[in-house]
Amino acid sequence: MKVTIISGSPRHQSVTVRVAQYLLETLSFRYAQHNFELITMNHINLPFVENVWSDIHDVPEEHSAIAKKIFDADAFILISPEYNGAYSASMKNLLDHFPKQGKKVFGIVTASPGALGGIRAAQQMQNLICGLFGIPCPNMLTVGAVDKKFNAEGQLLDENYGKVINGFMQDFMWQAEAIFEKKSSL
Repeated sequence: MKVTIISGSPRHQSVTVRVAQYLLETLSFRYAQHNFELITMNHINLPFVENVWSDIHDVPEEHSAIAKKIFDADAFILISPEYNGAYSASMKNLLDHFPKQGKKVFGIVTASPGALGGIRAAQQMQNLICGLFGIPCPNMLTVGAVDKKFNAEGQLLDENYGKVINGFMQDFMWQAEAIFEKKSSL
């Protein structure tokens, strides 16, 4: 199974990418039988969507590596900061370039220096995922005080918070594997 993790912040000093790095490393270690890849929006300059790239051959060469990660994904984890009560526009723009992602599980992760961890963005992301025909994992990970829980290298600083992250990862992987197996048997 291939899981694409998308860190949605376009900021070069993104704190949400810390969470993405931690999830990538931890999931890759714990679930080594699967393939995990990362897309970070702080290194991508996509034009506003004009056409949906419905096939890998439709994608301009400069975006082919990103497109391959999207087209090959069996499941996604979307990580977004909260900007004025909403999720990242750059992540939405990325997803809008591609066709619907039916029968794929999406994990929702939001992060913020604030206490609520981007819960309003997480709630909106549920609607986005349904619009993509995806299946949202009900266990959302909202990381409040992200700058105090993860260092700049994506290492967890708050070991107690590791239990919350583990719960999210277990629920996401259980659901993603179940849907993947069901799709594979069709």
